[in-house]
Amino acid sequence: MITRFLFTAVLAIMAFTVNAQVIGKTFPDMEAETVEDKKVKLPQDVKGKYTLLGLAYSKKSEDELNSWFQPVFEKFIQKTSGLLANFSYDVNVYFVPMFTGVNAAATGTAKRKALKNIDPQLLPYVLFYKGELKPYKEALDFEKKDIPYFFVLDANGKIVYATSGKYTADKMDKIENVMDEE
Repeated sequence: MITRFLFTAVLAIMAFTVNAQVIGKTFPDMEAETVEDKKVKLPQDVKGKYTLLGLAYSKKSEDELNSWFQPVFEKFIQKTSGLLANFSYDVNVYFVPMFTGVNAAATGTAKRKALKNIDPQLLPYVLFYKGELKPYKEALDFEKKDIPYFFVLDANGKIVYATSGKYTADKMDKIENVMDEE
């Protein structure tokens, strides 16, 4: 029992250390595309307000990335009216499946599948990256290919918070807290 607790504590500390290594760094330049082939340059095109980015570079991590779609949509994208309108966030949000190496050829197929399978309200928030993975793995310190990675950027493109894995309410609370602090 104690061994299991210590193992869990060590994993939590390691996860914090990995995330802490990217905090304060500027998000590396990335050019991605919408399903309509419109180019978006990160972080250049999102400067001026907070941005939540979710990155995935394997099929399994993409499945976990999808677990974030609905909660993020409800919290940051969906426009509210009435009394709750003053409590909405003005942030950029992008989910970015990354196609690298031999998988880069599948980008067009993935865009067509997204058009068919993703709620049209979410489509503008999905970007497709095709290119090298190594610069992002090094800069963003993500080594586990089977989980998605999330980064909160400040208005200048600096990473102010990072987390990874499947959606949980606790992770969402931490993201909100970071955005509320500024």
